[in-house]
Amino acid sequence: MLDQRLVRDNPETITSALGRRGKAVDLTRLQLIAQQQRDLEETRSSLQADGNRIGKEVGKRIQSGANPKGDDVAALRREGNTIKQRVAVLEEEEKQLSNQLRDQLLTYPNLPAEDCPDGQDETNNVELRRWGTPREQKGLEEHWQIAERLGLFETERSVRIAQSRFVTLMGQGARLERALINFMLDLHTSKGYREVLPPVLVNSASLTGSGQLPKFAEESFRCAEDDLWLTPTAEVPVTSLHRDEIIPVDQLPLRYAAYSPCFRREAGSYGRDTRGLIRLHQFNKVELYWFVHPDQSADAHAQITADAEAVLQALELPYRVLDLCTGDLGFSAQRTYDLEVWLPGAGAYREISSCSVCGDFQARRSSIRTKEGKNTRLVHTLNGSGLAVGRTMAALLETGQQPDGTVRLPPALVPYVGSELLQPQ
Repeated sequence: MLDQRLVRDNPETITSALGRRGKAVDLTRLQLIAQQQRDLEETRSSLQADGNRIGKEVGKRIQSGANPKGDDVAALRREGNTIKQRVAVLEEEEKQLSNQLRDQLLTYPNLPAEDCPDGQDETNNVELRRWGTPREQKGLEEHWQIAERLGLFETERSVRIAQSRFVTLMGQGARLERALINFMLDLHTSKGYREVLPPVLVNSASLTGSGQLPKFAEESFRCAEDDLWLTPTAEVPVTSLHRDEIIPVDQLPLRYAAYSPCFRREAGSYGRDTRGLIRLHQFNKVELYWFVHPDQSADAHAQITADAEAVLQALELPYRVLDLCTGDLGFSAQRTYDLEVWLPGAGAYREISSCSVCGDFQARRSSIRTKEGKNTRLVHTLNGSGLAVGRTMAALLETGQQPDGTVRLPPALVPYVGSELLQPQ
């Protein structure tokens, strides 16, 4: 959430920054609400100070021998009660204005970092680097063709169980999925991440804190009878691990690696990636998440990206890194590096991880702070997929396909799968 002090004192900063995202906003009304709230706060504080002064004066007069029921003391108490009533009215008015301001600010995305490249859409993203040599060869199968031939998952029976855009992993496919999750978690925890297995159901406060609500309500699955939603990503519950907390500065950074199933409606994506593992309503993901001191967020962004890249390198999957332009940033992000893995069968790079620094945007929505001496500050948060498991499987199948119909697995994964090859069974 944006800082309401900016809305009140320097709205031009917000207008200019959101303009870089391609969003034209008029903050005149919000600025007025913010100023009214500040004026009420100042008036209330002044009245409360008067009330405290009168209370002390009553005490002094009684201690000096004044009659507690005398006219002078009674007059002071009436004045004090009048102030209390006025303060109560002001507190309610202030609360209403605060709620109006918060409700509006929750709909605005984060401000892009100054060094984030400007652009309108994904065509303006900037490629930073590539790793590995993409396999380019005619006649290669796409991952869903390989999976069907090897019996790795069921799609038609999954429609019978649920609906389209769900898969049921079978046999070697189920084993490979489990192996990838364990491999990713082992790799990240060996680097100091603390493993987390969070709830799959999350409340509205958690979704709001991470930036999913109210913007993305239509893309999430909700339990009708409860204030619970199926989590779209482990980023949501992990953000709320420390909601409404003050994290001691000597404990920062906190680094978590969280596996979770993820659930998304994929609204507006129908007709795209209708076959295979690329765009499903349910998928597995290992998420990396950092809580850091504000001074360390830039270095942390480079490191969390490197940690996600380490998975692709260990699995020998060629990829490229993109610096997303302002028009392609996610709602909560200040800056994002996308990792795109090469899919030889499709002959294209596809996103497999987004590593984002969010600044204090999520921390302000979730009230997550740190304290240095007497000073309290909002922490910074970062997140990145480490990795999306289904898309990793897709890349492995297409990269490792052999002329005899088998799929060769990278050496790092063999101990987890128990075999060097996936083959017809």
